[in-house]
Amino acid sequence: MNELCVCSEPVAQALAARAPVVALETTVVTHGLPHPDGIAAALALEDEVRQSGATPATVGVLRGAIRIGISREELDELATTPDVCKTNLSNLAAVVASGGLGSTTVAATMWAAHMNGIRVFATGGIGGVHRGADETGDVSSDLTALGRVPVAVVCAGAKAILDLPRTLEMLETLGVPILGLETDDFPAFYRRSSGLRVDRRVDSIADLAAAVDAHFRLGLGTGVLVANPVPGADEMPRDLYDQALQAALADMKAEGVRGRAVTPFLLDRLRVLTSGESVRTNLALLLNNARVAARLATHLAGRVA
Repeated sequence: MNELCVCSEPVAQALAARAPVVALETTVVTHGLPHPDGIAAALALEDEVRQSGATPATVGVLRGAIRIGISREELDELATTPDVCKTNLSNLAAVVASGGLGSTTVAATMWAAHMNGIRVFATGGIGGVHRGADETGDVSSDLTALGRVPVAVVCAGAKAILDLPRTLEMLETLGVPILGLETDDFPAFYRRSSGLRVDRRVDSIADLAAAVDAHFRLGLGTGVLVANPVPGADEMPRDLYDQALQAALADMKAEGVRGRAVTPFLLDRLRVLTSGESVRTNLALLLNNARVAARLATHLAGRVA
């Protein structure tokens, strides 16, 4: 795009050839998983995308530019530098201008992907309306990004720490379709079902690609949310999930955690309260989403060709 947004050579070559490319975020490296799990996950996701036939484009902010496709050394730098900024659309420009380091959230990664012609992005779970938003007003910018950036986001639903019914209501208001891959129910991140319904179920990658392609061709201007449940073998047991989530939410309230600190705090508390089970489930769903995203990107590239 310009000197502020730079593609790596493999990503640039894939885009020029109209080959499938999948965007990946870096918040998982700096805030989503403890070190060294975060960097191991990022590398495993890139490998999963490659093995599934697409080019990975991991996005981060380094040395005054948004990097679309970053090196192992740059991943290490993000993972090991203290207090790396978590960037969304409100602070992205300031972090770039500062010349500092930034990891990209769903919103920032979507924007970077779209501006460089990448139509598919794989993440763990999107942000949404936080519990208690009536009082705090805490609503993730991931939702507004989905309402204005036409990228297909493959995820295991929204993060379980959120108010899921209100998150889905806002997605409907914003005109963001939720397509369930082999599911009628909206996933709850660590669990396969939240008890809430998706807008439409699709039972194959080909059907998913057709629906996503039609959405883009209609020029509706919004993203598409692809709800891809965590594999059944990796789903967190319900009792453990419910108990840990309630305890983590109570700890958050007691410590007065708010704003951008909420999600990292709760994810870390869940890791401790589940004796690492939440991390195992998180890694499994991330890999599953990367696999599906690569297959979706491949089908979309074939439709363009």
